[in-house]
Amino acid sequence: MSTTFGELFGAAAVAVYAAPGRVNLIGEYTDLNDSFVLPFATAEVTTVEVRRRTDRIWKMASDGVGGGSVLTHDLDTDGLPPGWGAYPVAVARALENAGHRVGGLDLLVRSDVPTGAGLSSSAALECAVGLALCDQFGVDLQPMELAVLAREAENRYVGVPCGIMDQAASLCCEQGHAMLLDTRSLEIRQLPLALEGSGLALLLVDTRVKHALVSSAYANRRHAFAEAARRLGVRTLREAIEAGIGIDALAGDDELYRRARHVVSEHNRVLEAAQALASGDERALGALLSASHASLRDDLEVSCAELDLAVDAAMAAGALGARLTGAGFGGSAIALVEAGRAGEVAAAVADAFSSRRLTAPSLRRVAASSGARRVR
Repeated sequence: MSTTFGELFGAAAVAVYAAPGRVNLIGEYTDLNDSFVLPFATAEVTTVEVRRRTDRIWKMASDGVGGGSVLTHDLDTDGLPPGWGAYPVAVARALENAGHRVGGLDLLVRSDVPTGAGLSSSAALECAVGLALCDQFGVDLQPMELAVLAREAENRYVGVPCGIMDQAASLCCEQGHAMLLDTRSLEIRQLPLALEGSGLALLLVDTRVKHALVSSAYANRRHAFAEAARRLGVRTLREAIEAGIGIDALAGDDELYRRARHVVSEHNRVLEAAQALASGDERALGALLSASHASLRDDLEVSCAELDLAVDAAMAAGALGARLTGAGFGGSAIALVEAGRAGEVAAAVADAFSSRRLTAPSLRRVAASSGARRVR
């Protein structure tokens, strides 16, 4: 049975806020190069129930972690709480570092965003907490301004070198739309993701292989992008693309060349995908998704056996396109399918995992939902 806020903290919560996870339709690792991404918000959300305190103490509990035990942290002390508690406090630190004074909270977290599935559960938590803090303590920030501070919380305080996509998607996405985000200018364009009208569906395959972004592999990819840009004489690989600077100068370093080639090709795929949505040609997404996966697998080398199996099995069963979504090294894949064949494709993927004696994946259809909001 779920623990109630009153049982933990002795009185009812005064407000509840929700922020969604996200699926990145296409545009992987492009945000680390100031380029474009095309995510949408999921129906799964992280909610935070809160009540302001009169001191600077935070008392936090999670309905899904720690059996309802309460973490206590004083905002006037250095450091962060252990485990999941680091993320909410990091958001408070980022807000205060930007000059926005906040105070103590009683806070209960509930979430149905899967952790480690590449759906950005950490950003959902950060954004729900950030929305709560702004509302409760009178901090006037636009959604993208809050996204920037939530990203800073994860980068500077938690130590995860993520880009801006996850927080921006959680806060700024709209129902029924994918969000084309220019991660350099932070300009947004909402594009209809009307798959049902085209007789299509998007199948999400959670391989249940957990990934951890605080890893040398992720950091190494980021370092490779920076080094490739340095050798090309630009600040980011997007600048090289826009200046018409080819990457042939990197050919002497095969690994660096392939890392850069992924960014260049993925940049172009995102823009093509955005054009496809803008023109109502959702079927054109299929080939782009598959090309993205091949690049992530071969040039960026962030896939794994389970992700490749999910993609290959979906394609063999008739998917129009499929790719890993998120940072890779585990997590989830998506497949664009004919709506009437979604069950058939899902069954084929499940059978492929079963035949190899792998943990059964979680499979479900996903659609674009709304961004963070106050629930009550």
